[in-house]
Amino acid sequence: MSEQTPKQRAEELLSRMTLEEKLYQLSGQMVFNIDEKYETERDHRMGNFRNPGHFMHYDKPEPVPPFQVAERINRDVQLSMDAQPNKIPPIEHGEALHGAQWGMATSFPQPIGMASTFNDDIVAQIGDAIGKECVAVGVRQALTPVVNIARDCRWGRTIETFGEDVLLSSNMGVAICRGLQKNGVIATPKHYADNYSYGGRDSNVSDNAERTMREVYLKPFEKCFKEGGALSVMAAYNSWEGVPCSCNERLLTEILRDEWGFEGFVVSDYGGVEGVCNGHKLVDTTWKAQALCLKAGLDVNLPSPSFDNLKKAYDEGWLTDADVDLAVLRVLTTKYAIGLMDDPFVDSAAAERVVRCDAHKAVALEAARQSIILLKNEGLLPLNRDKVKKIAVFGAGADVFPVGMNYSGPYRAPWTAKDAETPVQFLRKYLAGTAEVIFADDDRIEEVAAACDVALYMTTVVEGEGMDRSDLRLPGITKKAQQDEAAIIVGKFEAEVKTDQEESIRRMTKANPNSVVVLLNGAPVDMNAWMDGCAAILEAWYPGEQGAQAITEILFGDVNPSAKLPITFPRSVGQLPLFYSMKPSGRGYGYVENDGSPLYPFGYGLSYTAFDLNNFGCEAKNGGLEVSLAVENTGERDGAEVVQIYFTGRNCDVVMPRMELKAYKRVEVSAGGKTGVTIEVPNEAFWYYDRKMKYGMHNGDYTVSVATSCVDVKTTFEVSVKDGKLIVK
Repeated sequence: MSEQTPKQRAEELLSRMTLEEKLYQLSGQMVFNIDEKYETERDHRMGNFRNPGHFMHYDKPEPVPPFQVAERINRDVQLSMDAQPNKIPPIEHGEALHGAQWGMATSFPQPIGMASTFNDDIVAQIGDAIGKECVAVGVRQALTPVVNIARDCRWGRTIETFGEDVLLSSNMGVAICRGLQKNGVIATPKHYADNYSYGGRDSNVSDNAERTMREVYLKPFEKCFKEGGALSVMAAYNSWEGVPCSCNERLLTEILRDEWGFEGFVVSDYGGVEGVCNGHKLVDTTWKAQALCLKAGLDVNLPSPSFDNLKKAYDEGWLTDADVDLAVLRVLTTKYAIGLMDDPFVDSAAAERVVRCDAHKAVALEAARQSIILLKNEGLLPLNRDKVKKIAVFGAGADVFPVGMNYSGPYRAPWTAKDAETPVQFLRKYLAGTAEVIFADDDRIEEVAAACDVALYMTTVVEGEGMDRSDLRLPGITKKAQQDEAAIIVGKFEAEVKTDQEESIRRMTKANPNSVVVLLNGAPVDMNAWMDGCAAILEAWYPGEQGAQAITEILFGDVNPSAKLPITFPRSVGQLPLFYSMKPSGRGYGYVENDGSPLYPFGYGLSYTAFDLNNFGCEAKNGGLEVSLAVENTGERDGAEVVQIYFTGRNCDVVMPRMELKAYKRVEVSAGGKTGVTIEVPNEAFWYYDRKMKYGMHNGDYTVSVATSCVDVKTTFEVSVKDGKLIVK
């Protein structure tokens, strides 16, 4: 092993490369058809490839096993090295939103569900498992996590995010990045920096001021680099301050590199470079767009070959040797840093032992258990297994794997596994010999529901990339949706709901008052038309491949729900955008038809037991704040509570949010037990941008709230910052 640093080794290699070799290192390629023509269509001189495993399953009767994916990628790497004078292996990249998406890898809860756990540790385990399943087949860059802040849930990609809160999203993103990077997989937080606009419209222009960008939308990215070790980042499609993010020097060089010290490389979102010309109309040809992007700090154009455009820009004088060398150096340094240059091949047999191993499926199950939120319960749940002898199940979500369509499974093929089960399949296995499970079409609701002890409805929602929503209600029979053509990598598809779900739920609750709705979705749902008749509502999100078991265990009380909402549920679409940490109004927040309050607030979630928080203490310690308390389980079931610490600032140099989450901790307590808890709040929690946009620990007074949601405050402390020191009153 060389004693030189990755950068020193990269500089030495760079000095031996021709211009053509360098330009190939900045170019990518994606070939859809993995057939006999594949190797002739693949230009193996490229430095970045969309891994073929993503496409190998299309039109196959059975999913391609991991060892075949590994063998195919190994061959890609070998042919690429053979095609270059300096034998440089390519970076094989792919998606990994909630599981490695090169094929049928372990499917974890969608990110919105991960955030609901409020548990950094379980998300770190997910990141580690995804990293292992990527590197096992040779995928060395994952285009994840999505750390955009979702403050308008009409955005179709809300499902991909960790919700609306800066701290929670930052911590979850860091956990995923660490898991990937420690396994030699390049984490690529996206989409840098702001990725939707008015009405939740994807990739639309950002009009956010720099203050808002720095206070909210940039923070998770900064933490992913500084704390998560991410070595790449994906530029967003949209523009900010009049400049497309793909060629925005302010974002890609001044903030990212000069301020934050980022040393990795920047990739485009798919077609983002071309969008500077074709979409934003900033220039009239793609080679000029390529030049603008590279000079601004975007290093690699994905996924299409860009050699010709780069060469044209160089020949026309739009790019210099220094421009090219700087970008190539970043890419090569990263290849050395992750060990790709020293060990470019994988053991295909070992891939079979790693992918969907028992340990990873166990993580998926535990994550699913911790991600499901009990929103409403009028005493029906948990169901008594000894008393329920006949249970009715309705809804399209009941008989599909609860992984969600978005980035689940490979290209144009749904995620599947022989040992996985749909909710109704697991329910039947769970109740075998003790109760009858009747899964019926909605047109039989009155007949079947009335004859059963309990009725369940499992929903379906049409959403995802390229599928923004203008209506938050459950889609009905007239609802059709076609995914945007631009969302090519998740496979263009059409979705149609064949029943009026809201009407079906109302009919079910009328026929049987012991009715439960299980929401299978990726973003808030408008429940006003049907929720009053429900005895219980579970927000399951898309809990992943083990979600069927987790849903059943929670319904019957084998697992006590502990998850909390990472995003506000509005009463109606007219309240949007709606999030808990808004800044104060000069007058109020009222609406004509309601008081402006949400249906369910951020941080909310019920349990089958009761908790009492007491014995509170607060002191300045180690430069920060130490909050102490006891969490007492006063009920009859073991459970977990999420303690949440919020700040409300006043007398500061600028207007502060009404409330802002600054720390949280998931605490498990046995029935009748009591657990002492200490939560460290770092002094950086008191930092903010003053009127001159200087970031620091400026003066101010704060109410520190200890709570179990943003509205359920148990006690408060008064704390001041004076001349850089904390004073607890």
